[in-house]
Amino acid sequence: MSCTTLTQGRALSCSDTVGGLDYIEFADYSTIGNPTFDATDTDVITTFDGTPTWYKYDLASTQNTFVENVTSDDDAGTTYFEQVLTLSLKKLDIASHKELKLLAYGRPHVRITDRNGNSFIAGLKKGMKVTGGSFQTGGALSDFQGYNLTLTGHERMPANFLSGAAKPS
Repeated sequence: MSCTTLTQGRALSCSDTVGGLDYIEFADYSTIGNPTFDATDTDVITTFDGTPTWYKYDLASTQNTFVENVTSDDDAGTTYFEQVLTLSLKKLDIASHKELKLLAYGRPHVRITDRNGNSFIAGLKKGMKVTGGSFQTGGALSDFQGYNLTLTGHERMPANFLSGAAKPS
């Protein structure tokens, strides 16, 4: 007996996309409320019933990435999705220092918008946790000075696409 019923194949796609993240937004954990899913596609969220305040971080570096790793264990009969957001934020300053410290203490929800206009929600149910990083300045005049952070989330489902009111405007 099959546990899954596949519904379609996938043709070779055109080479009309680009990599990279445009910006991310953080909201405090549990402020987004419950999602409303698209009536025809449960991989798309159209609204949230909470009242989050989203804090936007513009991204320019090619070092900013979002990777979703699928982990399955046949012996345990489990599958989950590890969401890993890697950020490189240039320039140390007092205001950022304070906010990123608070970010490290919490487990926010994260809206991610890529350079193709796609938006996703990472940490939908459990939030994302800062699992590593550094506040640094190099030795040479041209060395990096800023913040490197890694946020990790573990979710039962992959990051949902966002549309409608759930998508950043």
